[in-house]
Amino acid sequence: MRPTGLMALACAAVLTVACNSNGRNDAARTTDNGAVVGTTGEKIDTSVGRSDRSFVDDVTYAGSAEVELGRLAAERAASPDVKRFGQMMVEDHTKAGAELQQIAKQYNVTPPAGLDDKHRDLKDRLSKLRGAEFDKAYIDAMIDGHQDVVDKLESRVDEVNRTATLTGQQPKDTNVKPETSDNSVTASLNAWAANTLPVAKAHLDKAKSIKETLGRTNTTAKR
Repeated sequence: MRPTGLMALACAAVLTVACNSNGRNDAARTTDNGAVVGTTGEKIDTSVGRSDRSFVDDVTYAGSAEVELGRLAAERAASPDVKRFGQMMVEDHTKAGAELQQIAKQYNVTPPAGLDDKHRDLKDRLSKLRGAEFDKAYIDAMIDGHQDVVDKLESRVDEVNRTATLTGQQPKDTNVKPETSDNSVTASLNAWAANTLPVAKAHLDKAKSIKETLGRTNTTAKR
């Protein structure tokens, strides 16, 4: 995924909280007792709630799975499109994961390592397949997985418009804005979600397109 300018967005989210509605504050600082306050002394909420921790866990597990399964696809897929898609998953999700890790570290949140049971079982199942059989199962998993991630990201986005592009091209997301929050952790994660959402949707669209291509190829081969 393309996490361009993510840390800038994360920092901006913190500064927005510090500014409140009057817009006079333009910085935040940490006091001797560890509290984060704006320049006029108002306290900024940096507590990490259960929903934020759950979000970090969920998208971290999903991203780690995309990387590992992408490597598997690059190695085992029969279709060049599936191989390229797998490599794209490795590159994009590695970048997005690194930026999420930076945000988590900033707020002393420890993301989970490795795969959860659901994704471990999926990897084990796909590891037993090769060629065209692998291609179909992998792309089906990518569609399901990315739809789940898109749903989670959209829950933290305030506004998304999909606009059509040239004929034959996928629609693009425009005007993607993170939900506002008085909690700087939530605001930073929402900024990451808004930055990541368009790429996650592009992955989903690409996976669906590849599935259609694989279906046409299989139909032709059976004739």
